[in-house]
Amino acid sequence: MKILVVGAGATGGYFGALLARAGRDVTFLVRPRRAAALRERGLRLTGAGEDEVLTPRLITADEITADEITEPYDLVLLSVKSTALEQAVEDLAPAVGPDTAIVPLLNGIRHLDVLNARFGKGPVLGGVAKVITTLNDEGDIVRLAPLAVLALGEQDGGASARTEEIRAVLAAAGIDASVSPDILASMWHKWVFITTLSTVTCLMRGEVGDVNAVPGGSGIGPAALAEGAAVSAAAGFPVPESERALTTSLVTQAGSAFASSMYRDVVSGFPTEVEHIFGDLTARARALSVPTPLLDLATLHLRVHQHRVGAKRW
Repeated sequence: MKILVVGAGATGGYFGALLARAGRDVTFLVRPRRAAALRERGLRLTGAGEDEVLTPRLITADEITADEITEPYDLVLLSVKSTALEQAVEDLAPAVGPDTAIVPLLNGIRHLDVLNARFGKGPVLGGVAKVITTLNDEGDIVRLAPLAVLALGEQDGGASARTEEIRAVLAAAGIDASVSPDILASMWHKWVFITTLSTVTCLMRGEVGDVNAVPGGSGIGPAALAEGAAVSAAAGFPVPESERALTTSLVTQAGSAFASSMYRDVVSGFPTEVEHIFGDLTARARALSVPTPLLDLATLHLRVHQHRVGAKRW
């Protein structure tokens, strides 16, 4: 199976590295700046038991020509920031053929609309990645906790021969992969979790423990969760009580250093995925007549931050 990993950041780089380490036919499509760093330092995994340097096969977006991509890839793992989605879709287009499967690992839902419009619904699967990784100042991938799972599935639900084949390839590389019977529900439920955690940490500008250490702080997480879950339910994807209980526990835990990647972007002065994560959710809330005052406030806060720092490409 020929695999193209689009983006080599904290998520795509991690899963792509596991596939490369297992001897799979993996190529990374990256921007020139990231390519230069990977050629100089290698693809480095550190933290949580990881300590390895790989030499990845690279293609940069500026170098894509008919001479370099002569046939479609079997699997495309798309893992870029949403702000780079449209450009990444055009960059990966030469790799997509009639039998290519695209598994996007972005949060939210809007990217499915973009991919479906460009390639048709057939090649595009749903995907959910849960991995706690980040890039350090040198561009190395740092694994912060053991959690690292990947779910995929057909947009219309259920399993298929291709989803099982992809799952088997991922599992053989040591990835905890599964086929979701309802991947859209899984994507919605993670979306609710991400917006809840990001509302707590970004709006309050602190880690979970910091927020819960002050009077009234323990109420913001459950309130944000209630709003997000109401939107998901109105869209036809009610969040199970078990997931709501787990999210509540995580965002109200005293002394916790837990924080969203969006929070890390905010405190570092980087652009965020505010429109893809918050703007899209609150727009869908309006369309579904679901009030979301706290999520609206978080959206406004992050938009002001975005205005100040500007946008960067992947």
